[in-house]
Amino acid sequence: METKILSGKTASDSVYKSLKPRISILKNKDITPGLAVILVGNDIPSKLYVTGKTKKFQTLGLYSQTFNFSGDASQESILEKISELNRNSDFHGILVQLPLPPQINPETVLESINPLKDVDGFHPWNLGKLCTGNPQFIPCTPKGVMRIMEFYNIDPAGKHVVVVGRSNIVGRPLSILMSLKSSSANSTVTLCHSGTKNISIFTLSADIIVLALGKPEFLRGDQIKKGAVVLDVGINRVSDNSEKGYYITGDAHMESLLGQASAVTPVPFGLGPMTIAMLVENTIEAAENYIEKSRD
Repeated sequence: METKILSGKTASDSVYKSLKPRISILKNKDITPGLAVILVGNDIPSKLYVTGKTKKFQTLGLYSQTFNFSGDASQESILEKISELNRNSDFHGILVQLPLPPQINPETVLESINPLKDVDGFHPWNLGKLCTGNPQFIPCTPKGVMRIMEFYNIDPAGKHVVVVGRSNIVGRPLSILMSLKSSSANSTVTLCHSGTKNISIFTLSADIIVLALGKPEFLRGDQIKKGAVVLDVGINRVSDNSEKGYYITGDAHMESLLGQASAVTPVPFGLGPMTIAMLVENTIEAAENYIEKSRD
């Protein structure tokens, strides 16, 4: 069996193409979708990720500004900045880059964001809307998983989907999305995690497996059935003896999946580009919502 490699770059390029007319409509109304990013500390992966987001916004003619805080910044200073951004009409979306330093409670910070500007979809109000099947902003990575399947005509309806990982950022919202009674969803979902015993029992019965566990090369070819689809959210830095001193890998052991899986997402260049594309789309939606609200 030949394994199809699902390119996040190709799929995200299609998303950006579809968004250009919506951007033009907004700009014709003197609205430039704007994103405010709060970056706390000097975490290198976070910095690189924020830089990638900023470049994409600039490429599309959108507005993005990053507000940098030192690693010892107080929670009060972050909350004060978010309160200011909530009132600033130049920014339709607000994103707080995770993880945060230990002195800052991420739940308190995320809950302080206006839900109408919560383009990451992490506010309890948005998560609640998702749970009731009427989402406003869907978390970007789960949304990216759904869209890459749609792009490659992988329909989860009626299939058994196993999600490995239960975080509020990926695993839990994705398990809800996959089970919604809607087009391109409507699947039977099993949510596995670090406390699940004998995960292979579940992955071997899965038609689609989504990995968001954060364990390098955790899933191997002998743990999936022939023809399963594997969508790898994991991005892990593993030390080695190369010049860089590390290599990037996902939660799946790619080499052993080839010939066993019908389709897989690579790491990098799989779901990473889709996450950024969904952030752009959510920010555009927030700007469109702003116009609608202004009419009320």
